Amino acid sequence: MSDPNSQHVRAEFVGSVTCVRSSGAALTLSGAARDAPAERLVLTFLGVTPGEMPATLAAARVTAVGGQAYRLESPPEHWVIRARALHLHRDVQTAFFQAIPPRRVPLGQRLFWRVLLRLAAHRSGLRLIRALRGR
Repeated sequence: MSDPNSQHVRAEFVGSVTCVRSSGAALTLSGAARDAPAERLVLTFLGVTPGEMPATLAAARVTAVGGQAYRLESPPEHWVIRARALHLHRDVQTAFFQAIPPRRVPLGQRLFWRVLLRLAAHRSGLRLIRALRGR
């Protein structure tokens, strides 16, 4: 076994992690990131995967152990996965929308919808809307 100091952590999950096997010998893990629980991590191994994998894991950790081998740990179990490629994706939607404020709706558009909804609340207003649309 290799020295623990030489292992490089690729991904750490917190809580429940979903395991999905797909065609083409791929295994996908998805769950909350340990370093940012609001972000969702999706880790896909392309290549040969171990025979038996549960549908869910708890607090999984993936480390590179050399070459194209990765160690997947979910105490008390662990698996060594040999994969020709590893794809890691982070869903940063929450952080993105916190950094960029929503666009303010223009005044003209706000007034248009306010008037239209007030008209639609009354029978005579609905007749007027229908007449205007019929043109």
